[in-house]
Amino acid sequence: MIPRLHARAHSPREPLAEALGRPLSPNEGLTEYTVVAHWPGLDYYTPDDEQRTWTSVEWAEHLEDPYLEHPFAASPDDDRHAILHLDVRLHPDDRELTGPEWSETAHRFARAAGIEVPGAAEHGWRWIAVQGQPGRLDLIANLIHLDGTWRTPPADILRRLADEARRIEQDLHLIPVRTGTTQWSAARTVPTASAQLAGVLTQLADEQAGPLATVRGLVEHTAYRIARQPGAAGTDTAHRLELIARRLHAIQQELDATAAHLAQPRTAAAPAAARRTTHRSP
Repeated sequence: MIPRLHARAHSPREPLAEALGRPLSPNEGLTEYTVVAHWPGLDYYTPDDEQRTWTSVEWAEHLEDPYLEHPFAASPDDDRHAILHLDVRLHPDDRELTGPEWSETAHRFARAAGIEVPGAAEHGWRWIAVQGQPGRLDLIANLIHLDGTWRTPPADILRRLADEARRIEQDLHLIPVRTGTTQWSAARTVPTASAQLAGVLTQLADEQAGPLATVRGLVEHTAYRIARQPGAAGTDTAHRLELIARRLHAIQQELDATAAHLAQPRTAAAPAAARRTTHRSP
């Protein structure tokens, strides 16, 4: 079981579409078999199980509501990227988990990430867990608290998620990462030149701490600040900056794909056939 934390986003729509593996729809209702868990306060927010018939667009709007309810809430860095997204993937040979097991897993990761506090059912942060693809669970949360404060994830969130993954593997009798197949376990080999170059490209494309992620975040933040200025000129400039941010994201994805291509093992070329020599008769 491998948890992965994505870069914070300003909208839940792209993470939710990624979790489902398809575009959001205003017509397709997501049942409890897809949205396998959610923040406990939702039961107080929508009584009589009304949320069980929400579409994917409505779930995205639900996660966006804190932006509208608290328009001035911002992170310590003065940005509004409040959408936390993490996904968890099972080993390819793991068994199918039941709905209650997926739900339990989601709540445990939500507590490990610090966005669900036991005993605070009607007060907390909005989050949902989506089981939209085989062997994968996505947790999407808004870090703006119901009271308008900003929830900063724990500094050691990656370690917490990894530790919780190990405990869940043991409790649910799943295949541990350390005993997985060769594609899951890290081989202690000397990196080739291609692997080293792939590592450089991976660092450039890193969504967490890569230089392009920093530039993209600054561009998005500037677009957000300019969009709040009055006048059509500010709106046009903000739109241009958003397009630049999208191109930067596309560059990150291309670099990541190139790094993956470089990291693939190459099949050794077959030795050239021995050249036949002819002997002339004297």
